[in-house]
Amino acid sequence: MDSILSVVQVIISVVLIFLVLMHSGKDAGLSGAFGVGTGSGPLGGGSLVERNLNRWTVAFAIAFGVNTIILIRLG
Repeated sequence: MDSILSVVQVIISVVLIFLVLMHSGKDAGLSGAFGVGTGSGPLGGGSLVERNLNRWTVAFAIAFGVNTIILIRLG
């Protein structure tokens, strides 16, 4: 069980890093490469995409925290 949760923790960590890098900052960061922060692009307006990106980031951050607490309790 411990090894399965450890693998899940690594996967969540990688996805969370990617999601945080997708957020637009002062100089657009990695999100500019995929057109997330701009109003133009294949996905239409950026506001809906940014909201969904925020939701996914928060969800994975919560999953990361819960998984960390479970790993600490089991260890």
